[in-house]
Amino acid sequence: MSGSKSLLIDSIGELFTANDDGDLYYDAALVVEDGKIAWVGHRLERPAADEYLDLGNRAVVPGFVDSHAHLVFAGDRSGEFDARMSGEPYDGGGIRNTVAATRNAKDDRLRENCARLTAEMLRQGTTTVEIKSGYGLTVEDELRSLRIAGEFTTETTYLGAHTVPTGADPDEYTALAAGPMLDACAPHAKWIDVFCERGAFDGDQARAVLTAGAAAGLQTRVHANQLTEGPGVRLAVELGAASADHCTHLSDADVDALANSSTVATLLPGAEFSTRSPYPDARRLIDAGARVALATDCNPGSSFTSSMAFCIALAVREMRMTPAEALYAATSGGADALRRTDIGRIVPGARADFVVLDAPSYVHLAYRPGTPLVQAVYREGRVVA
Repeated sequence: MSGSKSLLIDSIGELFTANDDGDLYYDAALVVEDGKIAWVGHRLERPAADEYLDLGNRAVVPGFVDSHAHLVFAGDRSGEFDARMSGEPYDGGGIRNTVAATRNAKDDRLRENCARLTAEMLRQGTTTVEIKSGYGLTVEDELRSLRIAGEFTTETTYLGAHTVPTGADPDEYTALAAGPMLDACAPHAKWIDVFCERGAFDGDQARAVLTAGAAAGLQTRVHANQLTEGPGVRLAVELGAASADHCTHLSDADVDALANSSTVATLLPGAEFSTRSPYPDARRLIDAGARVALATDCNPGSSFTSSMAFCIALAVREMRMTPAEALYAATSGGADALRRTDIGRIVPGARADFVVLDAPSYVHLAYRPGTPLVQAVYREGRVVA
């Protein structure tokens, strides 16, 4: 043990580690030291520690890893939601409404909104979140979006190719997103993403932006196959992207490509809920051998939820996932989608990010949808919510 104090968290009724070996402990304990997990196991075998906490047989799960979120924005699109619920179809065009509001907003307003949403996520158990740009669509506005995102996470994504701005030529805007805009934004981003979809960017345009981003040192991820079957998933696999996100409309070839690659299929059921669209078939992907993640897609238009627990419940009810599969996808799956091995799992050496549930089992996340079950949130071994 090092010079810092160790903490024994005892009397865990059920401990879901999200380890790939599938370890689920009952009557468990864990030890935290230096912000990391030092020991995990059955409480009868627990080691001594400097400090002690009794959880009273509550369940413990890893902190949620939300690998897809759009949190730097201004404006409200509840009217758009109301229209969809009244029968208008979703076509993705509302992005431009948020772009106009975001461009007109001061930095402080964007920062306050991002702070509010990340705090909301943390209270609900999300200990790591990815944040995209994409509501600026000018060099200056994309750059300031990424600077603000970087105040809240290290997982920042340049999404200059979110949609083509009103009145812009698609090919000229693609050249801007792959050129001067990328040059300005790359120092402030870890990832590059493209909305490869009907009405946004086609396969050739997406390839141009993604390959330019990779040449600039950014890692790739792709908005793929949300509204229709298209080239997005196979482009993501071809380029070795960490994640293909949405994956709602997949051909057999798309499923095979994901199953035989390291690209994670990140499913975003909040978007289908909010747009009354068909849900992705998670069962088909899992049975084929693809790695699956869950994320909120938190954004003001098509999925304004910050709750990973809600997405777990949707995945179980609507996407044919078991409660265990959904929780894996929301924790270790999300970590894989960010190519992280230090989060999303409660194993020795991992960052001590975990959630105490006011429930006897992780199954209650899906069994009791909409119920505030998070009793405490730990990040790097400290209570943060």
